Amino acid sequence: MKDYEINDDTLAIIPVDNKKTKVLEKDYEYVIEQNAYKVMDYSCQYFGSTYEGRKGGSKNILGTGYKVPILIREDNYIIFFPTESPLLDTCMWISLHNIERFERSDNNTTKIYFKDGKNIIIDVSFRSIENQILRSTRLESVLRNRSNSKNNIK
Repeated sequence: MKDYEINDDTLAIIPVDNKKTKVLEKDYEYVIEQNAYKVMDYSCQYFGSTYEGRKGGSKNILGTGYKVPILIREDNYIIFFPTESPLLDTCMWISLHNIERFERSDNNTTKIYFKDGKNIIIDVSFRSIENQILRSTRLESVLRNRSNSKNNIK
């Protein structure tokens, strides 16, 4: 599999190295010959934009440019957030809507539980993940409100 488009079943995009990515889905796991940034960019393009376009939209809505969540698909609000700076080869991308809960783990790590029963431990602080989830939720809320306002005008 060369090009992968993120979908409702995608839980996380996890870099293996700067050329390979592990894709964690509800029922499957893949290692693909594509870095995490390219997975994000291809998925954005597949659904009608670019990563940079989506990033600019998120920056505009949230008023911040650091580690912004990305709306992959508008019709069902597929939103992914980065675990660290997307410029780093170690940046993972996590699906907002597939998270059931998250908790502090050992040594300043965080355990994320997905709705399907899978979980991962990531080397990112609980507070940082909490902030990313709050940003992602805020992005979704603004977009839903704007969409509902447009629909009410018609």
